[in-house]
Amino acid sequence: QVLLVESGGGLVQAGDSLRLSCAASGGAFSVYAMGWFRQAHGKQREFVAAIDWSGGSTAYADSVKGRFTISREYAQNTVYLQMNSLQLEDTAVYYCAADLSYYGSSDSEYDYWGQGTQVTVSS
Repeated sequence: QVLLVESGGGLVQAGDSLRLSCAASGGAFSVYAMGWFRQAHGKQREFVAAIDWSGGSTAYADSVKGRFTISREYAQNTVYLQMNSLQLEDTAVYYCAADLSYYGSSDSEYDYWGQGTQVTVSS
């Protein structure tokens, strides 16, 4: 059983940067693919970014490509989401997810989820 705990959310202004962290425990972090998803109020959860087991492959939603960067630190069992040039539309609860056998953008394929962290971007 993998436990995921997100942190780093908050209230920022448009154009600012924020870094989210997701600390993993209870499993072998290096064998899990990790993903970030978000859910805005009244909307469905959507894919943001993913990173494979090795850290050598990453994927991004078109809406965040060029602004967000996903990375992982094996020594800390942590995956990060660096968010730059934040926009009002980035306001959402951000969730971290992990899976042993799936790397990609489909949220239904991920087995483990964190509790989420709120990101609010104001004008």
